[in-house]
Amino acid sequence: MMFSIGDKVSVLDEAINGVVVGFKKEDVIIETEDGFTMTYSVNELVNLNKTSDLKSFTSNQSLSQILKEKEEEKKRSFVKEKKSRKDEFVLEVDLHIEKLVPSKKGMNNYDILTLQMETAKRQLDFAIKNRMPKVVFIHGVGEGVLKAELDFLLGRYDGISFQDANYQKYGLGATEVYIKQNPNR
Repeated sequence: MMFSIGDKVSVLDEAINGVVVGFKKEDVIIETEDGFTMTYSVNELVNLNKTSDLKSFTSNQSLSQILKEKEEEKKRSFVKEKKSRKDEFVLEVDLHIEKLVPSKKGMNNYDILTLQMETAKRQLDFAIKNRMPKVVFIHGVGEGVLKAELDFLLGRYDGISFQDANYQKYGLGATEVYIKQNPNR
């Protein structure tokens, strides 16, 4: 094994150094400089006691050159785009029934869907009237009934396009609507 208890080690992709205190199957248990016990696989650690390991990492460059590159501040260029105030605001409409009414008690599925669709239509009309460029309807995943109804409603409008919203931000349960602005209005 490449490590022995008491070896000083460094974690490859993290700024963590420590000492080997034990082993668990294929993993190495280290105690960090902060006193925490952490477990890593062998290939995540570098043995600082064995300089031959370090030399293999730096065979093409000197250690001082690598340290110098790490310390040099890299200048980054930022180009700030000017955006109008309307571009910054995105109307998000959560169509989950618990967001629309204090209690759904006494409502059947038809009543719930009708209220959700009326809310979507009212909010979309508001966005068009106020020349908002984008609306996001949060409908959830569920069985897809609300999404299908929403797609049908949106398909009846001229001057808009729609697609699934940003997955990273909303997951699968949202639809993004772009309102094409008519400059003659």
